[in-house]
Amino acid sequence: MNHIENKVVIITGASSGIGEATAYKLAEAGAKLVLGARREEKLKAIADSINGKGGAAVYRVTDVVNPSDSKALVQLALDSFGKVDAIFLNAGLMPNSPFAALETDNWNAMVDVNIKGVLNGIAAVLPTFIAQKSGHVLATSSVAGLKAYPGAGVYCGTKWAVKAIMESLRMESAQAGTNIRTATIYPAAVQSELVDHITDSATSGSYRKLYDTYEIPAERVASVVAFALNQPDDTNISEFTIGPTTQPW
Repeated sequence: MNHIENKVVIITGASSGIGEATAYKLAEAGAKLVLGARREEKLKAIADSINGKGGAAVYRVTDVVNPSDSKALVQLALDSFGKVDAIFLNAGLMPNSPFAALETDNWNAMVDVNIKGVLNGIAAVLPTFIAQKSGHVLATSSVAGLKAYPGAGVYCGTKWAVKAIMESLRMESAQAGTNIRTATIYPAAVQSELVDHITDSATSGSYRKLYDTYEIPAERVASVVAFALNQPDDTNISEFTIGPTTQPW
């Protein structure tokens, strides 16, 4: 049974990688998409492609660091489609480096996007989900949210935070009887633009080699998102770890 058809799903970080692949996957299943990211040209191209094939997609330039942007994205969903069923908090940064490199600007950027961006999305959608006593919050963490890696301490910290935030949200929602489900996804080497933003040269080289060796298409994660969204209302699958069969992550 298709539980995705006609669901209104918001996706952040929707202009590339996992977010883009998920938009296409859910559109094929009949979902109505609300896409947010910082690059308007890419968002427009994705929305145009979905709409051109008979789907339904709208977009808004969104910086998840700004709470007002997340609120506006939720409002766009309500204005365009009359409801919100799910939000996929997928925007993220991974400019890794050793602590000794003191790339403090990158530390702060990761905290702002990877943690505060998730919290801003939750804050924006929660009043609607609580009022309707249903909703699904999905978020992209990382295998770095399950274990620690040298050279990735801050990134790991932000992704561990996502794990804790999402699990607490699930438990609180169950206790309150608001029926809000959560799904946290922990990808290993999956095709994305994450590696492109690593400025530390030694770290960049090692990650590029890792991803070139192992990475699997972003569509693999999109399929997991679709699987989570396709569960009946009484069933919550809260965590998914996904990566290449050949990668010893």
